[in-house]
Amino acid sequence: MRILHLTPGTGSFHCGSCLRDHALIRALRSRGHDALMAPLYLPLVTDREVTNPEIPVQAGGISLYLQQKMPLLRHMPRFVHDWLNRPALLRFAARYMSMTSARDLGRMALGALEGERGNQWAEWQRVLEWIKTEVKPDVISLSNGLLIGLCPVIERDLGIPVVASLQGEDSFLDTLVEPYREQCWAEMRANARHVTHFVAASHFYADNMSARLGLPAGKISVVYNGLELTPFSTAKPDPNWPTIGYFARMIHGKGLTTLVDAFIELCQRGSVPRLKLKIGGAKTSGDEKYLAGLQAKLKAAGCDRRVEWHPNVSFGDKVKFFRDLTVFSVPATYGEAFGLYILEAIASGVPVVQPRHGAFPELIEISQGGVLCEPDDVKALADALESTLLDDQLRESLITDGMARVRSEFSTTKMAEAFEAVLLAARQQSS
Repeated sequence: MRILHLTPGTGSFHCGSCLRDHALIRALRSRGHDALMAPLYLPLVTDREVTNPEIPVQAGGISLYLQQKMPLLRHMPRFVHDWLNRPALLRFAARYMSMTSARDLGRMALGALEGERGNQWAEWQRVLEWIKTEVKPDVISLSNGLLIGLCPVIERDLGIPVVASLQGEDSFLDTLVEPYREQCWAEMRANARHVTHFVAASHFYADNMSARLGLPAGKISVVYNGLELTPFSTAKPDPNWPTIGYFARMIHGKGLTTLVDAFIELCQRGSVPRLKLKIGGAKTSGDEKYLAGLQAKLKAAGCDRRVEWHPNVSFGDKVKFFRDLTVFSVPATYGEAFGLYILEAIASGVPVVQPRHGAFPELIEISQGGVLCEPDDVKALADALESTLLDDQLRESLITDGMARVRSEFSTTKMAEAFEAVLLAARQQSS
């Protein structure tokens, strides 16, 4: 089966969705499929090798932005679009994407979801022509639901089945300013009728998005994200320096503020001597002001020398990062659709402490590799971290059970098998 997977690139930092997409395409290829992954907006950034380095960025972010702001530019000649889509220029633009205003973000999201009625359609039309004349896939896979503005035209003009993954769209759309928030959700609901099938990363998110998109029963399946497990080995933390780890985008929404506050409280309690905090993950220029505030807070509390910062590390350095941890937490403030970082920690033999919301209870129940606490509650998080750090028997049980369950339940092979079944069913449905 010839599969085309369209996924947005970030240009400058890693994201969980990107890592899942790369692992999925590699696993589908290993099952004998002709699977291609094409980047949209910006170049792909992954902590492993790029799956399809020969495929350039389709629907470049600069061209889309200019067409949204100045619709007359949709008539620019092809060579101008090609120049704007150069990887070096797109990566340069990615450094400043956090400077885009909230209103511009809303306009851009709405423009993409409006499809052929939107200002960006000239650029998207080139992508569809490329799909029709060059790729000619049996099925199209969309990395996330924000791309389903393409689906009405794909259904009408190309007749190719489309499977759209759902991976945290609500946490983006709900932060848009009005009127764009409600307009985007309305377009999502309208476009959803033209998607052959949806895939969600958890039952929590499947239920959430089924309700918000008004999906009929049977139009969405759950396929858990898988992890390439071979590189991860069992952590061997120094018992003299118990260490809490965090590895995700360095932003408030991922709960970094809550974790820093809980760490300060634990330092002040003194129940865990020589406690350290190790923070890693993606950081952009737009995050620097926020992180400077956290660093000032840690310094004022006298805890700054106990904290290590590891932004934008390589894959090898990420694997080493987990080896030094005693416990791990990314206490996100919103209901995560999944949370690949949980699997990375547990696969490394590190117990996790997560808030009791989103997909976390589901993942903890299956993996048996962590404990839950009340969300957005600094004391509750500090208590859960403290009890896990002080209970050697509990940690050993979480490590043993968690590593075994992650390897059996969240492998890339298992993910690809389930996703393959959805693609085959979608193709059969459209035939």
